[in-house]
Amino acid sequence: MVTTFLTFLLVLTALAASATLAKRLAVAPAIVFLIVGTILAFLPGFPRIEMKPEGILLLVLPPLIYSSGVSMSWREFKANLRPIGLLAIGCVIFTTVLVAAAAHYALGLPWSVGFVLGAIVSPPDVVAPLAIARRLKLPHRILVILEGEGLANDATALILYRFAVLAVSTGTFSLPPAAGTFVAIIIGEILFGIAVGWLSLRLRQWAHDPRVEISLSLLTPYVAFWVPEHFHGSGVIATVVTGLYVSWNGPLLISSKTRLQGIFFWDFVIWLIEGVLFLMIGFQLRLLMEKSKALPVSEILAAIAIVSAIVVIARFLWVFPGTYLPRLLSKRVAALDAKPPWRYVVVIGFTGIRGVVSLAVALALPLTLPNGQDFPHRDLILLVTFGVIIFTLIGIGLTLPLLVKLLGLSEHGHLEAVREREAEIAARREILESARDSLDRI
Repeated sequence: MVTTFLTFLLVLTALAASATLAKRLAVAPAIVFLIVGTILAFLPGFPRIEMKPEGILLLVLPPLIYSSGVSMSWREFKANLRPIGLLAIGCVIFTTVLVAAAAHYALGLPWSVGFVLGAIVSPPDVVAPLAIARRLKLPHRILVILEGEGLANDATALILYRFAVLAVSTGTFSLPPAAGTFVAIIIGEILFGIAVGWLSLRLRQWAHDPRVEISLSLLTPYVAFWVPEHFHGSGVIATVVTGLYVSWNGPLLISSKTRLQGIFFWDFVIWLIEGVLFLMIGFQLRLLMEKSKALPVSEILAAIAIVSAIVVIARFLWVFPGTYLPRLLSKRVAALDAKPPWRYVVVIGFTGIRGVVSLAVALALPLTLPNGQDFPHRDLILLVTFGVIIFTLIGIGLTLPLLVKLLGLSEHGHLEAVREREAEIAARREILESARDSLDRI
């Protein structure tokens, strides 16, 4: 017990020190967390920290997904639904298929195992790109699309992951039943997510105590996630919908005092979870390197290089046609949504960093199949996933600011921020003038 508590304090200390260092260096905290975790893992005497697969998805993902939903503006999400959907659904499926094909033909893995790997590495992470994008003051629409994609792509990837793991476990897969199940899961979880969001807000309104309300807000994502999970759903869609419902309806039912306290509480919770997870990536590298001794190093490096290249290239192959083809094929789309500058498209195509969700799903892979046999190629899947995370996080994370500077987009975002600030000041002046006129009439 004492050892566990000391380990927790050590991790918390590393987290605080890493965050401070990241701020001093002006880089994404996730990159520093990863590097510090790797260094600590190889220090003599540092305790071995292992994450149990069954607890990863159930404990870590619900608050991350729910918080993203609550912080997302429903109005902006709806206004950018088409590009978000193309990325969160279309690009994830496209990447999964390409990775599965490469895993089968280039690495010799069975199709089902290839789809497991593809589903794990297909969803980009939103944490590091958004941190960089906000620091560089990128145009607001880029931020909205990236945040919306990060909110929805996890659901697509996790549903694909479950189908792929089921195919590995049973040895069979049939597309028509899977498609029907996919649609049923989406509809059922949307309805359940709305119900959980409605019930959560009513209970919080009835409690009328900030401490109780914040406690209920922490329970909400687990209810939204665990119930569908128990009935073999994904839980992600329900949690996303619950978060969006609370985001849209919460200001009408929750006091400003509670919302303010909740913002600080959830900001710390998400910072803690994300920081610990990125540290854990580094911690797990030592364990994975020990396991990798049974696999040829050349095979591991080749697999990481192939899959990393595919996830980066696949995003560009999808983003550019997905941006311009609908406007060429549909006059309605062209009229409703103006063609974005090509610089915006390049940046969105370049932000395919993998992170927290890929890590959590990879670690959650079952150790054995229902028949007691080891899950096929589990160690290789873990090694490739970690390699892709490290490559994209450090490679893209460090070069994205340079790309933005070369494209001149930081200036666009700065001008946009100035215009928004001027509009806000003008609106406040108008309100004050209106209030003064009302007082004069009294």
